[in-house]
Amino acid sequence: MTNGLQQYVLERRARVNRALDEILPPADTRPATLHSAMRYSVFAGGKRIRPILMLAAAEAREWGNGCDQLGAAIECIHTYSLIHDDLPALDDDDFRRGKPTCHKQYSESVAILAGDALLTLGLLTLVTHGEKTGRRDLHAKYRADTMAVVARAVGTVDGMIGGQMADLEAEGCVPTPDLVQYIHQSKTAALIRASVVVGSLCGECVEEEPALHNALCLYGDRIGLAFQIVDDILDVVSSTEQLGKTAGKDARQAKATYPAMYGIEGSRLKAQRCLEESLDALGVFSDRAWALRGLARWIVSRAN
Repeated sequence: MTNGLQQYVLERRARVNRALDEILPPADTRPATLHSAMRYSVFAGGKRIRPILMLAAAEAREWGNGCDQLGAAIECIHTYSLIHDDLPALDDDDFRRGKPTCHKQYSESVAILAGDALLTLGLLTLVTHGEKTGRRDLHAKYRADTMAVVARAVGTVDGMIGGQMADLEAEGCVPTPDLVQYIHQSKTAALIRASVVVGSLCGECVEEEPALHNALCLYGDRIGLAFQIVDDILDVVSSTEQLGKTAGKDARQAKATYPAMYGIEGSRLKAQRCLEESLDALGVFSDRAWALRGLARWIVSRAN
């Protein structure tokens, strides 16, 4: 990551963290155990890559101000998915972001409710955000569009929940290219794509500039898939200390992953191809998309 991009990421991450602190109930608000667990999981670390991608897309559309709470909403929804993903009934992991998972720090019942609460808070924030901003009062259609984009990304047909179900059912099965593609596009890429699309919706005149919006949709789709392919590779080649979560679990649980299907080198080639397609999609933008380009390269080259 270049110095310029690193500074960009640090500044946007700080903005998102401030917005998260604003929308999350204080830890001592009744029921305090639940609100403490929500804050524990949200502030346990994390790259904030989804909200940062959202902000970068908004800036590429020449609107980056007043969108921080939208990024915070997406991060709440992402954290919900991690809390539930780590539960014993699903992927059963004791560590996330280098710390005990929510159900290990608190209890299974608290973790379930904390995940539910973060999903609800994220969706509520999407609906209420923008009622008063520096740009304009966001009309009902805008709020409905952002809600619809994110809700589909979380849903059962081709969103996170559907991808998680398919992932569970595929354990121990012989993977097929179609199955692996569906799981990864749904479980991970869908919310990353949605983050970029919401950022595009922050821009003015989406209807008048469909080429720019469609380019960001394609970028989000390709870089979202690349993100999960790299995650699969890192699960094989990295240590638990490097990842901040238990390494090698995919193979032990016989998960349907890209390395299981194509091997490490084949998976790296597919991630590289996704990167190239994401960068090609940004060809309609000028230097305004420099952060999106840098983030895409970093996602594919990252070590954790």
